Amino acid sequence: MSPKAGIRRAAGSFVAPGTLVALVAVIVILLAAAGAPILSDQSPLDQDLTAMNGGPTAEHLLGTDNLGRDVLVRLLWGARTTLVVGALGTALAFALGAGVGLMAIVAGRLTEMLWFAVIDLIRALPATLLGVLLIVALGSGTVPVIIALGLSFSPLVALVVRTAHAREVARDYVAAAASFGGGRLHVLVHHILPNLIGTLVTQGAIVLPRCIVTESVLSFLGLGSSPDEPTWGRMIADASRFIEQAPHAILAPVIALIVLTTALSVLGDQLRRRLDPTRAAAMPADLAEASPIATAWTAEGAES
Repeated sequence: MSPKAGIRRAAGSFVAPGTLVALVAVIVILLAAAGAPILSDQSPLDQDLTAMNGGPTAEHLLGTDNLGRDVLVRLLWGARTTLVVGALGTALAFALGAGVGLMAIVAGRLTEMLWFAVIDLIRALPATLLGVLLIVALGSGTVPVIIALGLSFSPLVALVVRTAHAREVARDYVAAAASFGGGRLHVLVHHILPNLIGTLVTQGAIVLPRCIVTESVLSFLGLGSSPDEPTWGRMIADASRFIEQAPHAILAPVIALIVLTTALSVLGDQLRRRLDPTRAAAMPADLAEASPIATAWTAEGAES
């Protein structure tokens, strides 16, 4: 192998082309969402009843929807709401799932078994269905959606944390820390928890696109944020009734949602491989895109 080929191979293994494309896509969407007030001086609620369901023009680059609202402007502002709600829902899921899961583990074997039995019952419901039930109970709006996302995905996070904790407990450094008089809480906080950060980060990158998709589904069903706040899910719902007259109005948010969630999933998978290469190497290729729970249990079985 020539030196140039070796350099190209090393560079390709460090940053795969697909990962680079995904990273660029996420950065572009983040910058577009953050710069929405700068990129356009129009409001996403501005209506032009003389240009309803209009195609792309110099004035409206992506056309208009059924109320004459600029699709591009709503796409930019909708990205802000979708990303913020998805990110806050993910953060809440990790705060609840990791916090409660670790507390149950520290409390003792009986408490752990009882608590995770309840978690298994909750996990029997799909996250979207659980989110719908929670929205019905809490009411619609941005804050209830964030709470619903956090509660829907926290059981998954708790189970991942439990599996990662069991993997770390079986290692020699935990036994050594306990032999020096460290209690359960001391060993957990000072020795085990720092080694769980990588797992939590990678699972966060996996849960985030799921929260974004769930938020879009809730908005599509009319259970998401306020109607005054544009979201990609609500844009899809509004445009679906006029798909024959204005297909561009539904294609824009659908493509944006597919690109964002796919890019985040690719980055999450690459991040998992970088932070936990032993788990990635031991996992079959057909499980690479499996759920975090299946991934964690597969890795646990491979190590035992």
